[in-house]
Amino acid sequence: MLFRSRAAALRIVQVTDTHLEQHAGGTLLGMDTDHSLAHVLRLVQAAPDAPDLLLATGDIANHASDEAYVRARAAFDVVGVPWAWLPGNHDEREPMQRVLGRGEPMVRAVRSPHWQVLLLDSSVPGEVGGHLGAGELALLDGLLSEAPELHALVCLHHQPVPVGCAWLDDQMVADAEDFFAVLRRHLQVRMVLWGHVHQDFTSLRDGIALHATPSTCVQFAPGSAGFEIGRAHV
Repeated sequence: MLFRSRAAALRIVQVTDTHLEQHAGGTLLGMDTDHSLAHVLRLVQAAPDAPDLLLATGDIANHASDEAYVRARAAFDVVGVPWAWLPGNHDEREPMQRVLGRGEPMVRAVRSPHWQVLLLDSSVPGEVGGHLGAGELALLDGLLSEAPELHALVCLHHQPVPVGCAWLDDQMVADAEDFFAVLRRHLQVRMVLWGHVHQDFTSLRDGIALHATPSTCVQFAPGSAGFEIGRAHV
């Protein structure tokens, strides 16, 4: 997928862990997730500068229903900019591809004149935790090798480093060291971006910026040993 932008900088909005239920008005821990997503997207549309790209980084549906993906697709389309998605542990690949992808395979690379945005699948069917595996790592290595002149942003759902919540860090990418071994071979990688943890997180490894953003709905308490809801919601 070639994204055409003349700007040296690429303005990206990440939307993650929307957890839409099968029917509009469904709630997660008391929060109407359609309402919270709509609120976030209104803020995006009201910003003085429109984004160039919207990334939906997994757990788009809470139970992988077609109805949830149809509403997510409609919500993303209203923003009026190109968007791309990747699956989380609450999603299922087949309905995502059929509904969000309109029958087309998941987009793996979005390229502008200066940047390459790569989308990986860290989800494991039937599991909460993440794993990339040889196929995803080979894909990552190949896409980075194809465009060494482009700055690279690598996106996935699960965290590849601990975020300081013991219960969440049991769910991080199981083969994270293999993932970083690939990244170290490609000096153009600037950032790794993920969802899953429902909280803001920023760190640095091997000169690469590491970042997670809050969910559009319920947040998890930073630094918690067990499951705990954060005080601040969207």
